[in-house]
Amino acid sequence: MSDTKSIRIYPVGMSLGILLAFSFALCVLFGLLFPWATMYQAWLPLLPGVSWISWPSALLGLVESFAYGWYIAVIFVPAWNFFSRRAMA
Repeated sequence: MSDTKSIRIYPVGMSLGILLAFSFALCVLFGLLFPWATMYQAWLPLLPGVSWISWPSALLGLVESFAYGWYIAVIFVPAWNFFSRRAMA
């Protein structure tokens, strides 16, 4: 049994994906409620194919935000597990 605690990719990927999708939805809602104070210009370059705003575009933004969460998890979790094992050695 190892002393290091490794983290699993599925919980991290789902957590980050849901966090980023929820954040995107909040940004869209904020932009609809306060159109003079929107920040959509900041995240439009990060979400290819998303425009301000239509139902298909909002759905695409949710999917891409969720995918970004998984992208971060796929890179972060193996790096964390690798370096945490090396630190304990």
